[in-house]
Amino acid sequence: MDNLIKFYSIGAPYGEFSNFAPYPIKLKGKVWATTEHYFQAQKFVGTPHETKIRKAASPMKAAELGRTRKVRIRDNWDHIKDNVMMEAVKAKFTQHADLQTLLLDTGGATLIEHTENDAYWGDGGDGKGKNRLGKILMKVREELKDK
Repeated sequence: MDNLIKFYSIGAPYGEFSNFAPYPIKLKGKVWATTEHYFQAQKFVGTPHETKIRKAASPMKAAELGRTRKVRIRDNWDHIKDNVMMEAVKAKFTQHADLQTLLLDTGGATLIEHTENDAYWGDGGDGKGKNRLGKILMKVREELKDK
């Protein structure tokens, strides 16, 4: 079994891999405070709610605003959300050299977002989740290695 790197809390080892980590990204001509801000805002592209999320005071606030169902989200969201996450993660790890080094230094380790709060982006806490964020990070790592 190859080695596992579990991450979640921004204050813990590999917390930089979290979407809440304070690494601004520039995408679509705008600066986003975190990848969480960007990801959540993309649910509401072209609406005032997108701007509200971009300007949110914290990634937690951006997540709360993004999870509201009082504002209608894009019809195709479930079909594009993985691509949106890929775009955000790729921006983060290409725009911050220190993060790129950290990611590449994980070698062939399996990256796991370890949380019982999320069985789609994370492992669900019991390892049965889809771990989509971990898989996207590993895919970005492979692309960076090939450069």
